[in-house]
Amino acid sequence: MMRGIHKFPLALSAVALLVVGTVAGTRVIAQNKGGQGAAGKHVTSVFKGAKVNGGVVMHEMKDGKSVLTLSDDFKSPDTPDPHWRIVDSKGNVHLLNRLMVKGGLVGGDKLNKSITLPANVYDVAKVQVWCAWAEALLGEASFESPVK
Repeated sequence: MMRGIHKFPLALSAVALLVVGTVAGTRVIAQNKGGQGAAGKHVTSVFKGAKVNGGVVMHEMKDGKSVLTLSDDFKSPDTPDPHWRIVDSKGNVHLLNRLMVKGGLVGGDKLNKSITLPANVYDVAKVQVWCAWAEALLGEASFESPVK
């Protein structure tokens, strides 16, 4: 079994994919740190922290609003009250929605995988997972340059 890390540049954009895999199968774990894809999506570095290590955040504009979306490989931390937290280019911190929302009649908790940024957030330099109960930083991912 051969393992390796390979970078493959895409012809139509300046995005490089970090691919980890074996001969039998390959999976993409992250795009170029802070890179911009062909569809105008920006991607953060991989989350690193005390409880969150893995997954990235994609930024894109939808109907004139900034939307952040967690990658499919993101795993929510097993902590009491994880939240989205944004740090802008000036160092202002914005505590936003909970990562996990109650399932209601369906039952169970559900990952709040995507968030539309409020109008008072002008740009995003870092995305953090913050435990509001313990007031602790659980993990952080950065854009190469702030996205608007």
